[in-house]
Amino acid sequence: MSSASKFARANLEDVVGALNQEEAISLISGVGFWNTAAIPRLNVPSIKVSDGPNGVRGNRFFNSTPAKAIPSATALGSTFDTDLIHEVASKLLAPEAKLRAASVILGPTVNIQRSPLGGRSFESFSEDPTLSGRIAAAYVDGLQRQGIGACIKHFVANDQEDDRQGVSAEVSPRALREIYLMPFMLAEKLAKPWAYMTSYNKVNGLHASENPFLLKDVLRKDWGSETTVMSDWFGVYSISDSINAGLDLEMPGTRAFRSQYQVSWSIHSRKTTLDTVKQRAHNVLKLVQKCAAGAPELLDGDGEERTEDKEEDKALMRSLAAQTIVLLKNEGNVLPLQQNPKKIAIIGGNAKANILSGGGSASLKPSFLITPFEGITAALGKDTKVLYTEGAQALNTLPNFEREVVTSDGQFGFDGAWYSHDENDQPLPEPMLTQRIDSSLMFLFDGVPSGLTPRYTFRCTGHFKPRDEDQLWNFGSTAIGRSRVYIDGNLVVDTWTNQRMGKAFFGMGCEEMRGQFHLKQGVAHEVVLEFTNLRGQKAGEDTPITTPVTEPGVQFGAAPCLDEEREIEKAVAIAKEADVAILVVGLNADFETEGYDRTTLKLPGRTDELVRRVAQANKNTVVVTQAGSSIEMPWVDEVPALVHSWYLGNSTGEAIADVLFGKVNPSAKLSLTFPRRLEDTPSYGHMGSENGTVWYAENLFVGYKHYVHKAIPTLFPFGYGLSYSSFEFSNLQVSQPSGPEFTFSAKVTVQNTGSVVGSEVVQIYVSPSSTTKLTHPVYSLRGFAKAKDVQPGKCVEVEVTLDKYALSYWCDVRNQWKIEAGTYKVMVGVSAEKMILTNEVNVEKENYWNGL
Repeated sequence: MSSASKFARANLEDVVGALNQEEAISLISGVGFWNTAAIPRLNVPSIKVSDGPNGVRGNRFFNSTPAKAIPSATALGSTFDTDLIHEVASKLLAPEAKLRAASVILGPTVNIQRSPLGGRSFESFSEDPTLSGRIAAAYVDGLQRQGIGACIKHFVANDQEDDRQGVSAEVSPRALREIYLMPFMLAEKLAKPWAYMTSYNKVNGLHASENPFLLKDVLRKDWGSETTVMSDWFGVYSISDSINAGLDLEMPGTRAFRSQYQVSWSIHSRKTTLDTVKQRAHNVLKLVQKCAAGAPELLDGDGEERTEDKEEDKALMRSLAAQTIVLLKNEGNVLPLQQNPKKIAIIGGNAKANILSGGGSASLKPSFLITPFEGITAALGKDTKVLYTEGAQALNTLPNFEREVVTSDGQFGFDGAWYSHDENDQPLPEPMLTQRIDSSLMFLFDGVPSGLTPRYTFRCTGHFKPRDEDQLWNFGSTAIGRSRVYIDGNLVVDTWTNQRMGKAFFGMGCEEMRGQFHLKQGVAHEVVLEFTNLRGQKAGEDTPITTPVTEPGVQFGAAPCLDEEREIEKAVAIAKEADVAILVVGLNADFETEGYDRTTLKLPGRTDELVRRVAQANKNTVVVTQAGSSIEMPWVDEVPALVHSWYLGNSTGEAIADVLFGKVNPSAKLSLTFPRRLEDTPSYGHMGSENGTVWYAENLFVGYKHYVHKAIPTLFPFGYGLSYSSFEFSNLQVSQPSGPEFTFSAKVTVQNTGSVVGSEVVQIYVSPSSTTKLTHPVYSLRGFAKAKDVQPGKCVEVEVTLDKYALSYWCDVRNQWKIEAGTYKVMVGVSAEKMILTNEVNVEKENYWNGL
């Protein structure tokens, strides 16, 4: 029997009883960046965790293992399909975790889309807690049935990035329970995540990682959870307070509060007790034991990370991505496109860009990537002529450059070389290590070779041969440290001095500095990026810097310098010439990322102008937008066809093409509202930190509940999405609530009235009791299901099961859930703004309860 299998059968009470103080303390803090502590004396193995939630990166940021990237969480939410999400978690994510030797995925993220400006909005499923919670439960259950733990996050109210470590989310008791805690509660009730991750921020004045109300009163006592609670990375701010409040595991183990000395001193000074520390250790051991039982081969294996792309996995990724795409507009049935137009124009800054995810800890290196341009052109007939231009650059920082450059042996990327320094702090002539570098975004803190001198130099060399024309190019770099960019020996970018703090590398990097160089077509220009880990000289500093940075990083980007007016005119010209024009526009990981929030919903640069002018030039214009959250579309009435594609992962281009050409009939619905303008959003005017506080002043009226309540017109409402088919709903039947769970069902007949096979979402909304005297949303989504692959002319009956949470609210007076006596409307909606069928249920007696 393997050691992991032995521990899976161990009596944890005996193990905890045998722990000495030093061992108990070691268990409540991580080891390195990704592991828990092992106790060899007691056969306790170490487990590894890995970032998710839209893939499994593994344990390295620098030169990481190529991985599968699935669509962003907002895309997954748009499927309204729990069975599909369960399949993806069990067939894609769990095996991917095993390839990374990771026992726990740090996901899913179920924070609420309080504002589309949130930098990590793309990581969360929805603005609606019911949709978020049920999708999350399917994700968690799919993972854990395969022996891989889910660490649901971020508990709770981590709904913005700016000032995320210090800001206090001030939330009313009802909004906290009914909106922000609800997705976690549903996941706990339906799937029981093996782990929870606390948020960085404070909740009502106290950091989540040391908040006994959240960790003890809600999670442990109210919900009865036996989960393991870990911090977000560097999200612990105290020693004894977090231990006493119920935080089991501090992550990571570097720069930890929970060192042997600090915790021992806290025990000695009676700030905490050894018994409390052992309680925390016991909960960590629960997680380790679940992992040992679920996938013992990971704990007994070699720990190596691997990449494997099976054809069936690629097929599922492509199918999944296509099922997340939302058809927003299709006037005149422009879509689906014919596969053999004579000429097609593909236009836009996102068409050829390598965009698969938002940024931050959700980002990863794809094992393969199909761009929209590649996917669309591959779907065309051989006789179709393709015309292309970028049209208008949509850049925040210059895009990564590694796929434009080749190494000395012809592979894409750079030849990397690490140099120790001599006694004069100059690089030695011979490198200590050479390696191929396949990304020009390099967070080096986990990849610096051992044996280098305290200060060192890292050089990346490659060759770039422009294919199109002689052209002036922009080059740029940002660094935690100092960087230089040379083209053919000429210094083009220098971040050695005059640095200003920027937002790159989670807010630790300097602002991007740029320079220009004229490249010649057909000439293999030498490109050199040089980095040293000496802290950069900030603007205005005169004192020489001798201090190395602790977490080095460097990013290198490049793009041609475009005459945007000329490019837009070129876009108009090829649009006029083409039978159909496809615009691919949107955002990328520079705009939507961990570490900072967006400041606008507008598309970057002159994108809106580009869309308008192309639409005027070609009546068959199709716009494909890429963004993880909502964006403004001032040109929406001027384009006949509009598709929203979120961030779709490796299979981006294939999935977009499948929908555009009708291989897949779109069936997704928006998982969040697209407002007409930022000023219409519920949190407008109170989004962001005000001296360390963010007021959740919209209270219960989050997302569509605000727009419906205020009768504010939207661009596209929550739950909206078209199909190449059409559907009719009829015969809504609702049973009366019964049993301790107040279970009842809503049945509806769905008919495909179109000419092609299609799928349609049934959305069930419930209004408050007719007798209520409290403020409530007009109605809320309480359940959903999907009628799949309905044949033309055929009818299917869809049943949605609902329970007590469809009828209840949080009673502040009694600190309990309450169902009022009265009549409740049960409605079928085709979106949050359009109810088409209504029935009623009656509750004769009010009810209260706590717990799940």
